[in-house]
Amino acid sequence: MTLRSLMLSVPTKANELFDKLSSTSDRAVKTREILFSELKNELEVHSDLEEKYLFPVLRKQPQTKDLVASALNDNRELRKKLEEVDGIPKNDENFLLELAELRKKFRQHARDEKKALIPAVQQALSDEQAQSIAEKMERGLVEADHAESSDEPHQTAGRNLRSAEQDHTPEAPEASAEHEPEQPEPESQQADASEPERAAERRTRDAVRQTADAVAQSAGQIAESSSRIAGTAARTAERAAAASLSTGSIFWDAMFGMWAPWQGRSVSRPSSTQPSSRAEEVIPLAEETLTVGKKTVESGTTRVRRYIVETPVEEQVSLYDERVVVERRRPVTDAKTGEVLTELTVEMVETSEVPVVARGVRIREEVVVRRERTRRVATVRETLRHDEIEIEGTKSNKPALAHSRR
Repeated sequence: MTLRSLMLSVPTKANELFDKLSSTSDRAVKTREILFSELKNELEVHSDLEEKYLFPVLRKQPQTKDLVASALNDNRELRKKLEEVDGIPKNDENFLLELAELRKKFRQHARDEKKALIPAVQQALSDEQAQSIAEKMERGLVEADHAESSDEPHQTAGRNLRSAEQDHTPEAPEASAEHEPEQPEPESQQADASEPERAAERRTRDAVRQTADAVAQSAGQIAESSSRIAGTAARTAERAAAASLSTGSIFWDAMFGMWAPWQGRSVSRPSSTQPSSRAEEVIPLAEETLTVGKKTVESGTTRVRRYIVETPVEEQVSLYDERVVVERRRPVTDAKTGEVLTELTVEMVETSEVPVVARGVRIREEVVVRRERTRRVATVRETLRHDEIEIEGTKSNKPALAHSRR
């Protein structure tokens, strides 16, 4: 991967995380925490790798020295805004507003890198230098991903368990001191550790701690959800056991013994083989009725748009020009008229007409957009059901009678 493509890949992933965060609700606290942790880690790792591998090389180039100072200032402001948003509770109503401000600042930072920093890097650095920096940054990204995906939460839990056991055992501190003496790190090695490496370690510890907390809270939520599901299932079973059975039809409910009769009247039980001894048996006959309503739906959209059309036009106009003509001729008479033998100057002004163009506006026509209601008749076809009875003959000489009272 080239240095340019590596620097341009970060805004793409960050914008995806911004979109996911913007689509969450205030109740999705855990989702926001996980997504924001990924976003923060992505932006901080990118800034740390630039400051560790790219900016030291660009600072030595005269044409990119000022750009490095500006980029460092942008990184500081971005980190500051990240910390401000991270401090806001994820269920706060101002979280999405502050997230939008952070996204605006990041977009400006990405535009500055794309328009100013990346072209300057391509001009100032050779292909070998750019490729070397790209390889170092790729290795840094791989190390950061490996640190993030490691099983550090399990190791931390184990250390906490051992620490708790040691607290309950009085002789544990002395034994631990005997078998594991402290080995302080040489001061020279501590001085050589760069700030980006310490920042990466801090981010790793924070991510591990957040992951462990998320696992513990998820386990509690799962247990609570299981308890609620079990209670709901028990209540549903109780209601199902207490509810009366029904097929949806009074006739068939009566046929299968699922319908309670009206008080004071008896309903026949065809399933019984014993003849009825009651004076009257009631078999209700039901029928379905058709009720047709109407609602308004969108059937189409008509859009009328006015736009401007320019048409060249031309008009012919008559113009007049005046010019001065000087002509010599013989006098008509020899008589003296006016002053003579003195200096005399005569001036005459020549004129010309030029076209003057002015445009006016008038209403050529009007277009009216309105809705007209027309009436139409629609035929609705449906199948309705109703109950009927079938009367079987008896062995007596008198036939069974059937009549209706309405």
